Amino acid sequence: MRRTYRAAAAAGLVASLLAGCGLTSGSPMVDTVKPGSVGQGEPLKGADITVTSKEFTEQLILGAMMGIAFKAAGAKVLDRTGIQGSIGAREAIKNGDADGMYEYTGTAWITYLGHSHPIPNPQAQWQAVHDADLKNGITWLPPSVLNNTYALAMNEANFKKYGTKTLSDVAALAKKNPKAVTLCVESEFANRADGLPGMEKAYGMNIPTANITQMDTGIIYTQAAKGTCTFGEVFTTDGRIRAMNLRVMADDKHFFPNYNAAPAMNTKSLEKYPAMAKVIEPITKKLNNTVAQELNAKVDVEGQDPHDVAKEWLVQEGFVTE
Repeated sequence: MRRTYRAAAAAGLVASLLAGCGLTSGSPMVDTVKPGSVGQGEPLKGADITVTSKEFTEQLILGAMMGIAFKAAGAKVLDRTGIQGSIGAREAIKNGDADGMYEYTGTAWITYLGHSHPIPNPQAQWQAVHDADLKNGITWLPPSVLNNTYALAMNEANFKKYGTKTLSDVAALAKKNPKAVTLCVESEFANRADGLPGMEKAYGMNIPTANITQMDTGIIYTQAAKGTCTFGEVFTTDGRIRAMNLRVMADDKHFFPNYNAAPAMNTKSLEKYPAMAKVIEPITKKLNNTVAQELNAKVDVEGQDPHDVAKEWLVQEGFVTE
């Protein structure tokens, strides 16, 4: 499942992931890139840097961005992106098998650091994660506004029919016309405190069980697009939102946790190569949900290679040149 990195792992699963995550594998990045607006003067020349990521589309793209940027800045880069599961990539950064990756603030706060309640303010959430993870040998660099969190979305026809724009609107519609609010959701979302049960409580919804259908992530998007369900559970940076012209409901009470992407670096590596922070910062600042949706769609909808998508965007934005 695409977002299993949100679930806390049992000790046995952790051991399994660490044994099989391929931390000793990887291949050198061979991209022939040069500095653009980042990497001027090749401040990482002579550095040996390993980048990593989890295995889903957005992570593969972000991991490639980081590696390509460091290569343009003069580093020799080992590509260890695509580690299965969340724990393996996290541990690679923690123990120094990898030097950097893009991670999500909510994942760190809830899954890795063991907190049950997210912090509503995105910057405060990042700061709390930053401060707590220093003891683990991980330094979080400034975050992006890219926020890969939960949402409900509907097709254009239902949007015109019901006119809901926020989750408060959905709650009002459910009260006024209970039959109108049908949901397609993952089983995990249906049972998580920070998923459907918590959302219903926060917004005062009481959606009948008969109105809720559980299914796999990919099917949710197609069913919401068809209108089989009035609302589908989506992830806010998924490329299928734009490709299928879905309307996302605003979380006007800020219930869902913030999952802002930020570079998470091995602290010793950052001390050794401090220029990594300066090289990656402008790229992080440019990342937002619209950019993520567009790039994710190139992979998930159009079938392009994540590394190629990352490189094309970096060149297009002038961060690197070929």
